[in-house]
Amino acid sequence: MIKYSWLFQKFSYFANYISSWKYIDIIMASFGHFIKGEREKHGWTQTEFGAKVGINAFAISKIENGSQKFSKTKLKELAELFEMKFLKINDLFHADKFAVEAYKNHCSDNVFLVADDNVKYLKNTNVKQAIISFD
Repeated sequence: MIKYSWLFQKFSYFANYISSWKYIDIIMASFGHFIKGEREKHGWTQTEFGAKVGINAFAISKIENGSQKFSKTKLKELAELFEMKFLKINDLFHADKFAVEAYKNHCSDNVFLVADDNVKYLKNTNVKQAIISFD
């Protein structure tokens, strides 16, 4: 299991970037911790929550403690259940995956700045070019 508290200390840029989203009240340690916090806000046990998303309580426990990943296919359902925008849930899910990969590969703090630049570049290159008419 990854030590998420160290990961977010090391990648302070990433933690500050997440907090700027105003998506969450506190910096999450992992997507599993985010799920646990939201589940507890709603007053659901792991069994109750699991029944709502179609996952057994044992798997919910493993997701919350970081030893099992939440299924990407259930993100839309999770957003509806937590009454949050899908984009918010999707961003948190993928940010967690990105942070884990950066940690595993011993990346520097700059990896998040570079990734941000790369995303901007990809968005710009995928914009459909208009045809200019010189009539």
